[in-house]
Amino acid sequence: MKAAIIGAGALGLYYGALLQKSGVDTHFLLRRDYDAIKTGGLKVYSIHGDFYLPQVNAWQTPAEIGKVDLIIIGLKTFANDNYQQLVAPLLKDSSVILTLQNGLGNEETLAELFGGERVIGGVAFLCSNRGKPGTVHHLGAGRIILGEFSGKSLERVAQIAEMFCTAGVDCKTTDDLKRARWEKLVWNIPFNGLAALLLQSVDRLLAVKETRKLVRELMLEVIQAANQQGLCSKIPVKFAENMLEFTDTMGAYRPSMQIDREEGRELEIGSIFRIPLAFAAEKAIAMPRVEMLATLLEQSA
Repeated sequence: MKAAIIGAGALGLYYGALLQKSGVDTHFLLRRDYDAIKTGGLKVYSIHGDFYLPQVNAWQTPAEIGKVDLIIIGLKTFANDNYQQLVAPLLKDSSVILTLQNGLGNEETLAELFGGERVIGGVAFLCSNRGKPGTVHHLGAGRIILGEFSGKSLERVAQIAEMFCTAGVDCKTTDDLKRARWEKLVWNIPFNGLAALLLQSVDRLLAVKETRKLVRELMLEVIQAANQQGLCSKIPVKFAENMLEFTDTMGAYRPSMQIDREEGRELEIGSIFRIPLAFAAEKAIAMPRVEMLATLLEQSA
């Protein structure tokens, strides 16, 4: 299989490196890291063991990569306007598009442009940060849940999941991609949002009684909205406690949105906040805490 990584940030570099290490013909579309990786390879520092790829298929344009079997998208969602120019040159009749992006609306946009039959959605629970150019740091987790956007067949999803498992990724499939997306938002909305707004890592948010309570209240708002979206099965309230306990093990982890704000980059407010708020409003579900957090983030950006 020939795979292309589009959006080679912390997520794309980490998963792409694992795929290449396992023998997948992996190609990276690069910007900031191009010179470093082209000349010096890719270094991965991981809790599961460090490794180094001395030679990497590094490219600056999709045309240089050519047609591929699998396109893995890890772009920040505010760059989705670039889908057409980045994805179209890679497509052949049988190409599959897998988005591992945050939030809601990505599969729908890709389906509108390239056909829903091509699209697979993936929800990644990964703690990773970029280091200096040519390096990526895997700090924890890494699980991926894959689901068909069309919901018609899980056979090819199972094949891609097996590819990730062979590469050392805990990868499972679901027949309810929508639920998996909302479950990720239960974590992403409070922790990405509050960490970016307050510029505090997740351990500091959870160490203070008042902010821990606010995190839980935000989670419950998301769960309430999610359970009105026609999921195959509802997300239980106890899922919030599971996410809190999971995050207690992360230590001083800085979510991606906090890093983006610290480095003066655009924030993924649309896909992580505004689109979920719009879906909630369609079902007459109020999310006042989430709405306030989104508004404050927009004012602080």
